[in-house]
Amino acid sequence: MAISVSEHLPRLLAMVPYLLARPGIRVEEAAADLGVTETQLRQDLNLLFVCGLPGYGPGDLIDMVLDDDTVTITYHAGIDRPLRLTADEALALIVGLRALGETPGLSQDDAIDRALSKLESAAGDAASAASRVAVKLRTSPTEASRANALRAALEHRHAVRMTYYTATRDETTDRVVDPIRLLVVDGRSYLEAWCRSADAVRRFRLDRIDELTELDEPAAPPPGAGGDDVTGGVFKPGPGDLLITLRLSRSARWVAEYYPVESVTHKHGGDTEITMWASDLGWARRMVLGLGTDVRVVAPVELAEAVRHDAQQALLAYQE
Repeated sequence: MAISVSEHLPRLLAMVPYLLARPGIRVEEAAADLGVTETQLRQDLNLLFVCGLPGYGPGDLIDMVLDDDTVTITYHAGIDRPLRLTADEALALIVGLRALGETPGLSQDDAIDRALSKLESAAGDAASAASRVAVKLRTSPTEASRANALRAALEHRHAVRMTYYTATRDETTDRVVDPIRLLVVDGRSYLEAWCRSADAVRRFRLDRIDELTELDEPAAPPPGAGGDDVTGGVFKPGPGDLLITLRLSRSARWVAEYYPVESVTHKHGGDTEITMWASDLGWARRMVLGLGTDVRVVAPVELAEAVRHDAQQALLAYQE
């Protein structure tokens, strides 16, 4: 199996300080500790023989004594310090791995547990600090079940038929999609898939999938579809989307957690002001009306006017 440079180089850099700390170690034992075969370890050592300092002449290259059974580094060419994480880096890695372990639908739980165990044992005080951090994704048993079913479809490379609730249009639709990958962004799980109805890539929140069936037919997303960077969030406003600003009372703070928001500002008196993108004025109007007196429209003016009109019509209906 081919090994990428990104996998090979860190192992070579870690190998030198490891062997320096264990002169005369048996090749078999070193291979087991480093997670490679004896054959691979000997190939790596032969490569290290030609690595070293600029000049690359005698006295510049890494040197070692390698026989049938043991190996000893005799010149390290300056590569004598193992990778060391700062306390903040170790803490971030531990918390990240715990969050990954909480993610439903992963097929490599054992690998995560092993990596977490090794990191916690080596992190010292950082691991103690991490123990005071609770990691819990907002995942219900139904959502976890959906994730497992979708992971199976991804492994089988099968299309999926599902019933999905679209909050922005307040409607439920039946779709056939070609799964691309599962994502967890900002604590929520998503399926990224090629939607045959929209003829485009779409991301579906797992907690809004009502029914799900793996089909026998193969999934066939177009080449290159999906895989976009989502570190800034899954929602990307379109040219027709509307940026709205709302002022929420304490009891409506949940809106800032339930919907993707651009900014959150806590105001004096306990109110919260948020800005968020809405796909259209109709959806924004319905959401604001549903919140009743717990929300006030700050911008844009057309949304405030639309809400005021609907409220006046409702009052008139009561007077009739």
